[in-house]
Amino acid sequence: MLWDEERDRVVGHARTIPVSTAGGLPGGVDGALEAWFGDGARPEPDVLSAMVAVVDRDHQGQGLSAVLIAAMKDRYPLIPMERYVRWTRDDGLPFDPWLRVHARLGAELLEVCAASMTIEGSAEEWKAWTGLDFPDDGDYLVPGALVPVRVENGRGSYVEPNVWMRHPLP
Repeated sequence: MLWDEERDRVVGHARTIPVSTAGGLPGGVDGALEAWFGDGARPEPDVLSAMVAVVDRDHQGQGLSAVLIAAMKDRYPLIPMERYVRWTRDDGLPFDPWLRVHARLGAELLEVCAASMTIEGSAEEWKAWTGLDFPDDGDYLVPGALVPVRVENGRGSYVEPNVWMRHPLP
């Protein structure tokens, strides 16, 4: 969801669903919903499909639709960043869409920053922030997060990695 803090309201929202393309693309939204929620066995998903992305009429034309679409991308939170940044497509470009944009602009991968951003709080604070319960020690997947939240002794820690890339100067 996109939240307008000044007006204290939602100005955009999006939804996704896991989809399998092994047998061909599903028949649109209805086919994706039937495959995932229907009576048959759930197929093994290999992509994430956008179901809906809506921006409030008063906020259209501000680039918010791109923000919604970017937020729906699967980020492989269980794969260490050091491995993820080395994944490539058949054409040799990075697997990750953002890294691919940088590569196309001539940037080179320098290194992974293992702890680019750290957020810490009690399990109760994490519940308030995410709406999820953190009842025991362990790693928890939080929708939209790049990596799991690790809870130990009632304290949650989120340590987000990032990537350093160097762009050539014109």
